[in-house]
Amino acid sequence: MRQEHDLLGYRDIPDEAYYGVQTLRCTENFDITGVHLSRYPDFINALAMIKQAAAQANYELGLLDKPVAEAIIAACKEIISGKLHDQFPADMIQGGAGTSTNMNANEVIANRALELLGHQKGEYKFCHPNNHINLAQSTNDAYPTAAKLGICLSTEGLISELGLLVASFRNKARAFGGHIKMGRTQLQDAVPMTLGQEFESYAASLEAEVAHFKQVVSGLQEINMGATAIGTGINSDPAYADLVTKRLAEISGYPVRKAQNLIAATNDTTDFVSYSGQLKRLAVKISKICNDLRLLASGPRAGLNEISLPPMQPGSSIMPGKVNPVIPEVMNQVCFRVIGNDTTVMMASEAGQLELNVFEPVMIYSILESISILKNGMATLRLRCIDGIEANVERCKELTYRSIGLVTALNPVLGYETSSDIAKTALKDNRSVYDLVLERGLLSKEVLDDILKPENMTQPKKMNKA
Repeated sequence: MRQEHDLLGYRDIPDEAYYGVQTLRCTENFDITGVHLSRYPDFINALAMIKQAAAQANYELGLLDKPVAEAIIAACKEIISGKLHDQFPADMIQGGAGTSTNMNANEVIANRALELLGHQKGEYKFCHPNNHINLAQSTNDAYPTAAKLGICLSTEGLISELGLLVASFRNKARAFGGHIKMGRTQLQDAVPMTLGQEFESYAASLEAEVAHFKQVVSGLQEINMGATAIGTGINSDPAYADLVTKRLAEISGYPVRKAQNLIAATNDTTDFVSYSGQLKRLAVKISKICNDLRLLASGPRAGLNEISLPPMQPGSSIMPGKVNPVIPEVMNQVCFRVIGNDTTVMMASEAGQLELNVFEPVMIYSILESISILKNGMATLRLRCIDGIEANVERCKELTYRSIGLVTALNPVLGYETSSDIAKTALKDNRSVYDLVLERGLLSKEVLDDILKPENMTQPKKMNKA
C-alpha cells in the first residue's frame, strides 16, 4: 500500500493502482450503476487525448518542463493505445459534474508519468495530478470536451454498423425484387408492390440517417477547452485556448474548433441534446421496421406469413412447436431504452443552472449506452434476422390476387364507378376481383394479365386521357 492525501485527509491506496485518492473516494461515494469508465474505451481515449494536447500546449507556452511534458505525453499515448483502461473504476453516474472522472484520468496519467520519470507512484512533487496533468484546465472544460470527442469516436462504429444493416436490407431487396405482394395502409389492403420495394424502403430510410449523424457530430466538434471553471479562462495563458484546440485537432484527427463564447459553451449542453435526439430518431425508425417484420412474419397459419424469419429458439415453455420473432423483439426493446435515454438527456440539460450543468455525467452515460446498445442491436438484427429472411412467394401472390385492393390497378381502365362496384361485390360475396372482371367480360384474360403484371402495378405508367 501507499498513502495519499487530499483535502479530506489521508487514505491507503493499493500500490499496484495507478489511480489515486480522489478516484478511491469516487468508488466509495458513487456505487450507483456498476458501470465504470472502463466500459467505454473511446471516452477514456478522448480523456487521454485532451491531457496530451494540454501537456503539449503548456510545454510550448513554457509552463511545463520538457522531461515532465514528455512523460505525460508518453503516458497519454499508452492509454490511447489501450493500456491502463482497467485503472478507470469511476462510476459513470457521479456527483460533482464529472470531477471524479477528470481526476481519475489525472491520477492515472500522473502515476504512469512518474514511473517513466523513474519515480514511484504517489511521488507527486515530481508530477502532480492537479499541478501538471490538469494545468490550465478545469473539469468544466476537460470533461465535456472529452465526452464530445468520445462520442465522435464511438459514432464511427455506429455508422459502420448502420451501413452494414442498410446493405443487408438492400441485399434482400434485390433478392425479393420480383415477388409481388399487397401493400397496406392503416393495416388494410392498399395497392400492389413488390417485396423488394418494401425492403428497399427500409434500406433507404436507414441510409438517410448517416447524413444526419454527420451533422450532429459536427456540432459536437465545437469545444470549450481553455474555458477552465466557467468560461473566463482563469488560470490559463491567453494563448492556451487556441493552441490546445489546435493540438487536440492534430491528435484526434477531428476538426475540433474553439467555441466563440466559452461561457456559453460551458453552461450550454444542447449539443448533447441534439446528438441524443438523432439516436432517438434512428431508434424510432428501426423499431418501426421491426414492428413491420413481426407483422409480415405473423402466423404461420393464422397471420400474414409473407416472410419467414430465421428460427432462433423455441418460443414457449408450454406451446410445442411455437417459434417467436425474438430478434426483432429484442431490437424493439433496445430502441425503447434509447428513447428513454433521450428523455433523460433532455431533462438533465434543462436542469442546468447558471454557469454550469452539473448533470453532464448522466447525459454522457445515457448517450454512450445508447450508442453501444444500438450498435450491438443492429449487428444482432442483421446477422441473426435480416440476413436469413426468406420470402413466402406463393403466399404473397395469393394474398395479392385475392385482395380487393387489386381493383386500384384496374381503375384507369375500367373507371372509378365500375371499379367500386367490383370491389363492393368482391367483398360482399367473398370473390376475387380477378374472377369478377373475367366473369363480367370487362376485359380479356390477356389484357387483364398484362395489367396485373408486377411491373405494371408497382411503378408509374403512361396514362390515357380520361
